[in-house]
Amino acid sequence: MMFIKIISNTINITIFSILISGTIMLPEKVFALNGREIMEKVNARDTGDRSISEMEMILIDKKGKKRVRKLKTYGLEQGNHSKSLMFFISPADVKNTGFLTYDYDESGKDDDQWLFLPALKKTKRIAASNKSGSFMGSDLNYSDMTSPDLDLYDYTLMKETEVKGQKVWQIKAVPKTKDEAKKSGYSKSVVFIRQDNYVMIRGVRWVHKKKRNKYLDVRKLEKIDGIWVSTEMHVTTKSGKKTLHKTIMKQKNIHFNQDEVNENLFTIRRLEKGL
Repeated sequence: MMFIKIISNTINITIFSILISGTIMLPEKVFALNGREIMEKVNARDTGDRSISEMEMILIDKKGKKRVRKLKTYGLEQGNHSKSLMFFISPADVKNTGFLTYDYDESGKDDDQWLFLPALKKTKRIAASNKSGSFMGSDLNYSDMTSPDLDLYDYTLMKETEVKGQKVWQIKAVPKTKDEAKKSGYSKSVVFIRQDNYVMIRGVRWVHKKKRNKYLDVRKLEKIDGIWVSTEMHVTTKSGKKTLHKTIMKQKNIHFNQDEVNENLFTIRRLEKGL
């Protein structure tokens, strides 16, 4: 799905040049990409087209009590933007709740999001000022459901390290303005990008103006039809060492290039129709 896009492999090139004098120069190392360039490749990573999948969202409160929600999701790539649609299947209190997103790549253009609440028979457009809010009681904000506008952040490549035996880039992302921090809900993030496939497999976010952090951990990553997909991701909200809430997202039955997924599916009318 669309929960964040990411990237791969640093190349070190050793060049030997023989000068006219016959002397040999020492090897010259070409340094890694910078933080911004890496994140550009993250956003450009192939995440598949015309997709259908099933998802399970497990919400766990601070006492360990679990609520399980099941969803069906659809995704479509259209040149410089993507669309996604998801419906909650169960339990009964959220059944047929729908969420539609238009994720634009153009810098400065706000993404469009709509939430349909069947109990109220009402579609709510998520305003840019409300995207720091929790998505359906989870540890994800509405801002987490789309790719970031890279021009609104400063990216710093902190170091190259390893996570779970994989080489990664550790990158710090800081909003350029207080307005962006307020809208996204985060004052700073540190993400870990795998160098072999440009997938973000770990992250820490500092919640804006609150003494808490969110920790993202991709537990399962699978290659399906040539596309890297996070099939299990945990997002935990903590205050210091104390866990306040946790969300586990699991995906299964993921298929790409499905004929039934077309532009007509991603409309407000279809959103309100439900499954």
